[in-house]
Amino acid sequence: MKLLVVGSGGREHAIIKKLKENRDVDVIFALPGNGGIAQDAVCVPIGATDIAGITAFAKENAVDYAVVAPDDPLVLGCVDALEKEGIPCFGPRANAAIIEGSKVFSKNLMKKYGIPTARYEVFDDMGKALAYLETAPVPTVVKADGLALGKGVVIAQTRQEAKDAVLSMMRDKKFGKSGDRVVIEEFLTGPEVSVLAFTDGKCVKPMVSSMDHKRAKDGDQGLNTGGMGTVAPNPYYTEKIAQQCMEEIFLPTMRAMNEEGRTFCGCLYFGLMITPDGPKVIEYNCRFGDPETQVVLPLLESDLLTVMQAVTNGTLEDCDVTVKKGCAACIIMASEGYPASYEKGYEITIPEDLQDSVYVAGAALKDGKLVTSGGRVLGVTAAADTLREAVDAAYAKVDRIRFDNAYWRRDIGARALAVKED
Repeated sequence: MKLLVVGSGGREHAIIKKLKENRDVDVIFALPGNGGIAQDAVCVPIGATDIAGITAFAKENAVDYAVVAPDDPLVLGCVDALEKEGIPCFGPRANAAIIEGSKVFSKNLMKKYGIPTARYEVFDDMGKALAYLETAPVPTVVKADGLALGKGVVIAQTRQEAKDAVLSMMRDKKFGKSGDRVVIEEFLTGPEVSVLAFTDGKCVKPMVSSMDHKRAKDGDQGLNTGGMGTVAPNPYYTEKIAQQCMEEIFLPTMRAMNEEGRTFCGCLYFGLMITPDGPKVIEYNCRFGDPETQVVLPLLESDLLTVMQAVTNGTLEDCDVTVKKGCAACIIMASEGYPASYEKGYEITIPEDLQDSVYVAGAALKDGKLVTSGGRVLGVTAAADTLREAVDAAYAKVDRIRFDNAYWRRDIGARALAVKED
């Protein structure tokens, strides 16, 4: 089989490595891929949002199956375009990807169908938003409506911080049109949990839960990032809470999308908070999370391609989605200064025996050598029987990988271990 994977990050590298386990796979094209992905796929310099280019390439190369991984091409209708040309795909169509593409849509969906989430108000008028903040309780959360590279959410500790966030989004257009509307919502407290689930619009089959670490510095300090590491499973996500989430959040979300004529087929990401009032939805993503994918897929026992095809064919109910026993940890090695300014172009050295457990994100090939080209450079994953063993093994691998300007958090998994070992 000829497969095509759209995207260029560590998430896509993890997907590609997992897809390669299927013996029917002959070649995987990565559009555009990156210097590290080039070891596992044929990288083609076509951008992830070049829908016409992706579609033309898939037709010309007789691609049998496509996986559209990032949010932007999904929201832009990449799956719709490929399906129109007769190429089966994994990923939601544009009318379902809106569940991530518009926070206003997703909040209104939850409100309409009684899915637990934070209280909120929507504003398309900056003056009214600023006036509302004069009396809104703080802390409060300000979100840009549209896609913003995972950076369109501000947790404001004061009213002035909240106002500054609104001005940045609506007046200064920090996120372009994505900030034309904002959601101002109640600040929730409790541990966060990420759950990635397969759904074909008829059933929902979750993968293992995970815990992300968003802040750049140890102790959850510093700027928000795209994620500095993950562990799985999340110890806060007990069997009882999992059952509650299935009954009150997962299945109701699937049914709500069906009711709206926006059947979701693909990987639906549930960003949850376990509040004193029970689990609530913080956000939906219309795709695999990054870097959650780097711990979730190594623990997936089922064949990924088989599951994906079952989603596409509407036969997920008959397909086993099983998870391996044990735990996994992923440490992100970043460029010093990320997510603000950083230098790049440094050569990366990865020992041969670690290649299978390294997922490359921000790296390019230059004169045949792998060099840094982004903020989050790579993720290093280890799986083991216990979380302590997985975390220790992941850090041991990190210590053997070299590039100048490398930075990583030293406390990935500490919160989870504190719960498990309490």
